[in-house]
This record gives sequence, C-alpha cells and structure tokens, in this order.
Amino acid sequence: METRRITVLSAGLGVPSSSRLLADQLSAAAVRQLEAGGYQVTVDVVELRDLAVDIANNFVTGYAAPALADIIAGVEASDGIIAVTPVFSASYSGLFKSFIDVLDPKSLDGKAVLLGATGGTDRHQMVLDYALRPLFSYLRTRMAATGVFAGPQDWGNTVEGGSSLAERIERAASEFSRLLEGPQPGRKSAPLESLPFEQLLAGISGPR
Repeated sequence: METRRITVLSAGLGVPSSSRLLADQLSAAAVRQLEAGGYQVTVDVVELRDLAVDIANNFVTGYAAPALADIIAGVEASDGIIAVTPVFSASYSGLFKSFIDVLDPKSLDGKAVLLGATGGTDRHQMVLDYALRPLFSYLRTRMAATGVFAGPQDWGNTVEGGSSLAERIERAASEFSRLLEGPQPGRKSAPLESLPFEQLLAGISGPR
C-alpha cells in the first residue's frame, strides 16, 4: 500500500482557532478520500504560532533552530500541503507569509496544495484567489481548484448560498486527493545512504 504524507499548516493565533478547525476538517476529509482510494496516509499538523519566535530569529540570524528545521524538513518531505491562514488586512497573515519565506522556494515545486482561509466577514473570501493562489503559483505548486473560505456564518450552518461549508470541504478534499494519486513530482528524493568503509571495501574485493 502506497503512503501519502500530508503536512497541515495552520496560521491561527487564538486557542481555539477557527483556522485550525478548518484545517482539521480539510485534512480529515482528504484522509478519508485517500484511504478509500487505497492509500495509507500520515498527517503532520504544524501550528505556526508555536514557531513565531524561531521564524523571526531565522530572519535575523539566517539559522533555523532545531524545531523549525525539523518542520521545514517535514514540509519538504511531504507529498501534499494543506495551508490555512486567517485574513488580516485583506491578505494572508504575516506569520503565514514569514514561514513561507524561510522555505527554500524550490522545495514546494510540484507539490499538491489545498488552500483555506478564515475571516470575520465574507468580504475577505477573495483572499484565496488574489493573495494565496498567486503566492503558491509563484512557488510552482499544483493547487486544488477549490479553495475553502470559512466565515462566522459558516460554523454550524448547513447551507450558505446553496453550498454548505461541509460540501465545499468535501469538494476541495476530493480535488486535492486526486492530485495525490499516482507519481508525485513534488516528492523529495531520499538522501543517498553512506555505507561503512568496510562494507564498501567488501563490495569491491568480493567475488564476482
């Protein structure tokens, strides 16, 4: 059984966070659909607020602290990314963009991405198309056609403009899951294994 690794990035600042809630629902839907398709799925959830100090220090020192370095490596090794940010001043949050900025721009090339955003009013929903998509297009990712925005009226409501939040989540997760089928161009190659000198010597001098 093939495995797909998904990294979930939540840039919510509060506890609890509507961004984290949306991220959890998106990842749960994606996992269900991938498992139904015969894949084994591992999910790593990253709360960016826990890395805020390390991210700021990285800009000043050029060095990623161990916790941040581990997260960066996990993002690079993932097959797909679910990225959810709250909206501030009609765009993604500064914390979200700061984390993206510490990544190697080439590390997301070809990765499947599902976008989500939360905000206090429906007027912010265009952030998906006018801020997040250009950013991830620049990074050469493969994005699900449907992004999901959730405002206060979505939580607990079954219908909003003819399409409930749950329906939008399922549609977006389905598109994201299809991107994760088959060979993954964004998968980072496994590092070359360094063998002990004695084993290398044995391989050279052994019988042929």
